[in-house]
Amino acid sequence: MNPLAKLDQLNLEPSAKTEVAALIQALIEQAERDAKAIQSKDVKIAALTHELAYYKRIRFSTKSEALAPLQRDVFEETWNTDISAIDAEVEQLQDASPCTTVVRPKRLRAGRQPLPSHLPRIEHRHEPESCTCGHCGRELVKIGEDVTEQLDVEPAKFFVHRHIRPQYACRSCETVTAASIPPAVIDGGLAAVGLLSWVMISKFQDHLPLYRLEQIAARDGVILSRSTLADWVGRLGVALEPLADRLAWHLQQRSSLHADETPVPQLDPGNGKTKKAYLWAYRSNDLQPGPKIIVFDYQAGRSGRHAGQFLGDWQGHLVVDDYAGYKALFAAARAHPETRLRLEPCIELACRVDRDVSIPAPHRPGRAGLPHPVPHVMH
Repeated sequence: MNPLAKLDQLNLEPSAKTEVAALIQALIEQAERDAKAIQSKDVKIAALTHELAYYKRIRFSTKSEALAPLQRDVFEETWNTDISAIDAEVEQLQDASPCTTVVRPKRLRAGRQPLPSHLPRIEHRHEPESCTCGHCGRELVKIGEDVTEQLDVEPAKFFVHRHIRPQYACRSCETVTAASIPPAVIDGGLAAVGLLSWVMISKFQDHLPLYRLEQIAARDGVILSRSTLADWVGRLGVALEPLADRLAWHLQQRSSLHADETPVPQLDPGNGKTKKAYLWAYRSNDLQPGPKIIVFDYQAGRSGRHAGQFLGDWQGHLVVDDYAGYKALFAAARAHPETRLRLEPCIELACRVDRDVSIPAPHRPGRAGLPHPVPHVMH
């Protein structure tokens, strides 16, 4: 149907007919543009819906070539971010073209975990503008409260401690008296204890390199060069060495320990690359009373002598894997019983099963240099 052709059948004046024809033509062009825009949005919604289904299939589906749980955790953050971004884009496109005939289902949201009770609460009370009813003008009566909580964070805030020590003099004997200088981890250093703790936790617990700490401080106008930060880290390492030694001493008071080693890259100055070093971990047994203790010993190699040097004359049960470096310790303990070194391999991790496995004694030889078979293998 051509609406412009029907204008000729109407008894209109030429000027009115021209005006009506122009209006109809404009409406037709507007409808064509709207149809193209709706089609473009439909195509984009379909593409985003397909992409969202693809990500959800990778994230939640089970298939034979699926990644191991620990490997999938590496990409979980990226998947969740992409899925949330796609959901937000789809919602924006749907809101831009409202539909009054179909009721859209509400988006299902995961249950929100309660905020920790030990966090301080800052209350903001939002009272209505008027305490009188907007309909009848009578006074309002409080019947309850609607309380919602939002989690907030205060970024690292730098401030300065000013230590003021007044000087007092005695006029009769001409002596000057003042309070002693407060003790510091680094004598004469610029950093207070809080700043030093922030640097160490950020570097070793949060794995932030020093140049990023330098950038964080620079945003507040605080100049902390990498050389200064590196100097603090080195001096703090020396200052904390007695504490690390004491922690190792407490660990060696336990009768059962876990030990393992893992490779870590170490910078190799002059060669333009890294070399392999090892981080030896010694852990207390959770089944024994007392707090959990973990001590890391950084060594340049994987030789079993590093474990021997750390354990020293420790006596007890050592839980290790099948690495040959530990076997030398067991062999030395059996070869010299006069030393009364009671170092015994107790449980191995080679099988890595989630339940106890019984091993018949007459048929299975001992492992890790055991003179007798291991009665159980536990994860």
